[in-house]
Amino acid sequence: MAAARSAESIYQENFAEIYDDVYRGHRDYQRETERLRQLVHERHPAARTLLDVACGTGEHLVHLGRVFDVEGLDLAEPMLRVAAAKLGGVPVHQGDMRKFDLGRSFDAVSCLFSSIGYLGGTDDLDAAVGAMAAHLTPGGVLVIEPWILRERWNGGDLVQAQFSGDRATVSRMGRWYTSGDRSQVEMHYLVAGPDGTVRHFVNQQDLALFSRDEYEAAFVASGCTVEYLADGYADRGVFVGVRTS
Repeated sequence: MAAARSAESIYQENFAEIYDDVYRGHRDYQRETERLRQLVHERHPAARTLLDVACGTGEHLVHLGRVFDVEGLDLAEPMLRVAAAKLGGVPVHQGDMRKFDLGRSFDAVSCLFSSIGYLGGTDDLDAAVGAMAAHLTPGGVLVIEPWILRERWNGGDLVQAQFSGDRATVSRMGRWYTSGDRSQVEMHYLVAGPDGTVRHFVNQQDLALFSRDEYEAAFVASGCTVEYLADGYADRGVFVGVRTS
């Protein structure tokens, strides 16, 4: 008898199926990846290779692959299955951002869409940034899109939206709240498929509220310079560093 699937694995499979339907209407991938290209090439004009950590379904890699030789890494198998089918021969690896080792280096490493927030405390942050920096060539560029900075956290908002995509219409609603030094939400999804059936699933999200100082300290400890750009990428800003050691 097959082992029972965990609630987390069932959520991942449910979410992987609709992820692109939700976020293609929520994010401007083409604009974001062009800005990422600018950030990298301003600091490393000859950059040719890029690793996207926490690549999800690979939508950023679709666009980044037009400029760089790309690879992806993610922890969730359902997301990687979607990415692999979408990206053809682009290598996508399963791994934990805190301790992965691909055995090669890249001219740029990115970690987008606030995926860094799903870590635990600052030890995890230091480990993840260190692992990413360790995969950079000398002079390579590290770009991390943070979750909301602790000093900018407002205690949480009601989140509600509806998206229509190729395979589904999705409604979602949840409210963020604060628990200690973390932000949490119970997000409800209603998904209407092309056959008219409607299903419901729930995801509990739990993201760390790191401060700007903590992000910057992690970059410095990893052997990178660091600057925080509050504007010009996404509403949460972006940290950019260059490996110097």
